[in-house]
Amino acid sequence: MNRREFVNYSGGFMSLGLSGIKADFSKMENMQPATPIKIKNVDLNFEREKLHPYRFKGSAITEAWHTAAMLESESGKRAIGLGCQSVLWSDSKVFSQHSTNGGDSLMFAMSERALQMIKGESFTDPHELLDRLLPEVHEYGKKITGNPDLRKTFALNALVCVDNAAWILYARENGFKTFDEMIPAKYRPGLSYRHEKVGSMPSFSAGTDVAKIKKAADEGYFIMKLKIGAAGTQKEMLEKDIAFLTAVHKAIGHYETPYTKSGKIPYYFDANERYDEKDSLLRFLDHAKKIGAFDQISVIEEPFGERNQNSVADIGITIAADESGHAVEDVAARIEQGYKAMAVKAVAKTLSMTMRITQLAHEKKIPCFCADLTVNPILVDWNKAVAARLEPFPLLTIGLQETNGHQYYINWDKMMSYHPEAKGSWTVTHKGVYITDKSFYEKSGGILEDSQHYVDMFKHESV
Repeated sequence: MNRREFVNYSGGFMSLGLSGIKADFSKMENMQPATPIKIKNVDLNFEREKLHPYRFKGSAITEAWHTAAMLESESGKRAIGLGCQSVLWSDSKVFSQHSTNGGDSLMFAMSERALQMIKGESFTDPHELLDRLLPEVHEYGKKITGNPDLRKTFALNALVCVDNAAWILYARENGFKTFDEMIPAKYRPGLSYRHEKVGSMPSFSAGTDVAKIKKAADEGYFIMKLKIGAAGTQKEMLEKDIAFLTAVHKAIGHYETPYTKSGKIPYYFDANERYDEKDSLLRFLDHAKKIGAFDQISVIEEPFGERNQNSVADIGITIAADESGHAVEDVAARIEQGYKAMAVKAVAKTLSMTMRITQLAHEKKIPCFCADLTVNPILVDWNKAVAARLEPFPLLTIGLQETNGHQYYINWDKMMSYHPEAKGSWTVTHKGVYITDKSFYEKSGGILEDSQHYVDMFKHESV
């Protein structure tokens, strides 16, 4: 079987019931590119998109810069990779020390630096390219932000558009037609599932009116990311978080769903590093036990952040890493600390780094799910390409992906029109799930196709 053929559904997969199907890559050759890809031209552009206020980390964002990086090879092939910048998420210190546009400009400058490093150079695959770019781009970011402790996630966020462009160009140069074909053999075990459905998890800001959460549950959403870590002092934060938990459990704690093993709606809490002490989190969990909500807490994401090096193995609940799991080596350290789940973000930490993290997690038997960065519809499907291939998350029977762009972008419908497969069956949520059917895998969610909207952003380029 040559590398351009997709694994046959009847001969290449085995059924796994409700959880979906698991891929057998044994019949797919892992032919490596014979020659390096030389970059002749590069370009970078962006556009602003307004948001309804999205509150987390004790602050809020009201706008996002959407970046597009163009790579053109010596052979004349082109690729445009997309990114979405989130200064607050990737390094809240940079966010607090600069204006909104100032922080975004700094990250944008790092994307530009990466492209200038590539121009005139060659690469064999995106992983090799990331290894070359990340150290220098990170150091450059430290200088221009004036922050010697700049988080590596900030640099990875800046590199998403470049990495995505590199993957698309890599696929085109080597004749890969699908996402499956372009996954290097060493990372395939961690991305071997083929879920028929992926849970669509909306996200709600700290202190959200519980009526909105109940409305989502009434619409079929069966798991929601609930932001805790409310603004204020640690004491004020804990009081607000406990009140929020109480209101949520009273409103939807009795709801049922066919997608969890218990039949009850699970709670996913994201603290975004706001808890300073383990004791505060334990008090939050004690309250959950008191009101009967504890058993429905599926996971608590990033309560402490990388500053806390203590074990979390004794907390009694699954603790997930997100921001602090910058790169694969950081994830390895978090696993040693007792973290039992990983929030992976191909749209925030690059697809290349995400492949490495999902493979390590697979080897260590640590479950993953895809977290959002409040990205555009095309990037939602970059994330979905990963989410649909991960093993089921604890307590669930299907794949899981956070998607909140439809909640916060003012022009979401217009942004959806930019998607080359906007009418694809997998692009919209149906009663809380995405239907990742055969067409989703055959078309790779549309992520390897050109979007005319973004092509037009570079129409000044000579061909």
